[in-house]
Amino acid sequence: MQSVDKEVIKSLLEWLKSGKQCWLSTVIETWGSSPRPKGSLLACNSDSRIVGSLSGGCVEEDLLEKLLTGELATNNPQFFQYGVTNEEAEKFGLPCGGNLDIIVEPQAPTESVIKHFEKIEEALENRQLIERTVDLIQSTMSTRETKDFKNLSWDKSSQRLVHTYGPRQHLFIIGAGMVSKYLAEFALTLEYHVTVCDPRSDFIDDFGIQGVQLIRDMPDDAVLKHANDDSTAIVALTHDPRIDDMGLMVALETNAFYIGAMGSTRTSASRRERLAELDISPESLDKLHAPIGLPIGSKTPPEIAIAILAEITAVKSQTKKLAEAQLQSIGAS
Repeated sequence: MQSVDKEVIKSLLEWLKSGKQCWLSTVIETWGSSPRPKGSLLACNSDSRIVGSLSGGCVEEDLLEKLLTGELATNNPQFFQYGVTNEEAEKFGLPCGGNLDIIVEPQAPTESVIKHFEKIEEALENRQLIERTVDLIQSTMSTRETKDFKNLSWDKSSQRLVHTYGPRQHLFIIGAGMVSKYLAEFALTLEYHVTVCDPRSDFIDDFGIQGVQLIRDMPDDAVLKHANDDSTAIVALTHDPRIDDMGLMVALETNAFYIGAMGSTRTSASRRERLAELDISPESLDKLHAPIGLPIGSKTPPEIAIAILAEITAVKSQTKKLAEAQLQSIGAS
């Protein structure tokens, strides 16, 4: 499996190399209950092939028709908005009164354009961040390497789009077992940088998931070095308290937005008691999600991995909404 962005860029590059006229569309803003978030990509070509999604509704078909008939983005990148009226929103499958703002870029199969997207594909293949800038007034595009993920930026006055491609969050997994393998694969498709830490050499050597950073070390040192920030989720999955607890002691003192540990209700209660005896405060223990994952009745390793990632996604969304509400409150005061 691969991420949506990677699939879009890969397909776009293949079409360009075969001599096809293509277009790349990016969601730059949404209002209402948009099915796809800001930064979502869609690529299409002159043969009516589409990869990616902007809305999950009828926008894609309408956009393709406009592009093929020359109504939109014939020679230069162009801003376009769907759903200005309630009638249009209903027609295109958007929520009532919702809007969807996009940038549409025509991409000709030239050597410079191909090299531009080869750089992006290479960065995505290596799980690296790359920043892409599009200037609509000058009809130019450029890339640069970056170490920090930034949310998409659109400056209406200068008609300038800055978009970071690559891993948006970090998933730090303690333990290289079977559940970890499925969790790592699923997380990679959701644009996580995935790190797996395990002091057991045989587990690390047999992990075998491409695109994952592997660390053979005790988890306490590794957490401090690699996972001490608010864009990271930390999960302990070894079932060995000598390993899991050591990592959790440190993890619970970090700014990680999610911390979880695998185990039954009884095992989780025993873990909390052990951690409390090691002077972990009640406030820190409250951050621990254990038993880990949403309660969907999961039993098999892939089901458990889905439950874990679903809970991480829910917590991430709640954290983002809380941060936005706090910013609005500060602005209002």
